[in-house]
Amino acid sequence: MAKRIVGQHITRPGRTVDDEDITFPVAKDLLKVPGVPRREDEITFYSREYPLESFAVAETASAEWAGKVRDEFSPETTELYQEFQNEMEPLVEWIRSTGDLEPTGTPTGNDVTDLIRKKARQLGYGEVGFTRFDRRYVYESKRKYLRPEVSHAICLAYEQDYGDTQAIPSLKAEEAQGEAYKQQAHLSKELVEFIRSLGYRAQVSGPAWHYGPMIPMFVEAGLGQLGVNGQLLSPHFGSRARLQIILTDARVTHDKPVDYGVIKFCELCQVCFMRCPGKAIQGQTVWYRGVEKSKLIYKRCRPVMARFSGCGVCMKVCPIQKYGMKPVMEHYVETGTVLGKGTDNLEGYELPGKGYFEAGKLPHFDAAFFDMPTGRSEDHLLNEFKEKLREAEKDADESEALWQEYRDKIEKSMKQQGAVVDMGMDLAE
Repeated sequence: MAKRIVGQHITRPGRTVDDEDITFPVAKDLLKVPGVPRREDEITFYSREYPLESFAVAETASAEWAGKVRDEFSPETTELYQEFQNEMEPLVEWIRSTGDLEPTGTPTGNDVTDLIRKKARQLGYGEVGFTRFDRRYVYESKRKYLRPEVSHAICLAYEQDYGDTQAIPSLKAEEAQGEAYKQQAHLSKELVEFIRSLGYRAQVSGPAWHYGPMIPMFVEAGLGQLGVNGQLLSPHFGSRARLQIILTDARVTHDKPVDYGVIKFCELCQVCFMRCPGKAIQGQTVWYRGVEKSKLIYKRCRPVMARFSGCGVCMKVCPIQKYGMKPVMEHYVETGTVLGKGTDNLEGYELPGKGYFEAGKLPHFDAAFFDMPTGRSEDHLLNEFKEKLREAEKDADESEALWQEYRDKIEKSMKQQGAVVDMGMDLAE
């Protein structure tokens, strides 16, 4: 492949507050648009007519199913998730309550963007950006918790441990993800107190308690672009970035979206698409809710996640996650090729009980592997009850037994809702 013409150079702050800025080239043929292709009127339409809802609310049937499957295939993962939930519950309770916290200082009216950015970087956040808080991306069930005056989003990315992430899928990698989330929650307490001391409100979204999807606002804040794997690909750690937003009424200056070349790079890379064990990633983009993106098929994703410690292969095999955006983009400019593509160093992974899969090799699952209920648990159980009732016909005793079984299942389901389904799952209430 021939050397590429450089279209632009991008300079970003270093990975940590003590590191020097980095500058890297983006090939001209990779440039498309800053951020992501969007149709604003469509985003508004879908937000109004078909508001977003958290999977923790809309997909409880598959969540409960996944819990049972995980208990069978990886009980140690179930134990880890339960420990994570126990540790996160008091932190989530605090996150939920941040909208009620009053400022402790007196605002000066000055722009405080640099003060907040500096403080966040000192605390350990690797990427910090500012943008408009887009309420079109708020989950319907969470709207009631939002304060009307918080109109700005402070986007904060925290790095998950590099070494443990390369062990995906594994218990070690899931532990690293959980530790990153817990650390985020603790750091946000300090940042919230700092913002309040400046005289402003600070309402927290994430971890484990999110007001809606965060990637759209991270993209608008110039902190990365949406990858084919459905994750934010950030400059320093790709999809290894753990995301969090603090909403505020402070006077801040918004950053702008950046074209890192990720959209077109993903189109030619396609490694996550080719290596996904469940074939849940689509190589072609579609327009979905006003955004051009590769749409994931969660019905082919969750069955794999439930059996193999959260999976995460799409993260592991991303070259930007593995090597960083600077080396990947420099390599592409020099060679016109994707760094690591076709090598086991990037593409190889092991699934517990299935073996090691080198580059070019994929596991095989039969159709029954992906059988999974979808939608809300109560709807699924009602349909199941109706079907059994039809089969029982006019047998009164059997009908009564089925009615009691249905009531018991509904009661059990209600108790289970709110449990952690996977390490990155949002909690419903």
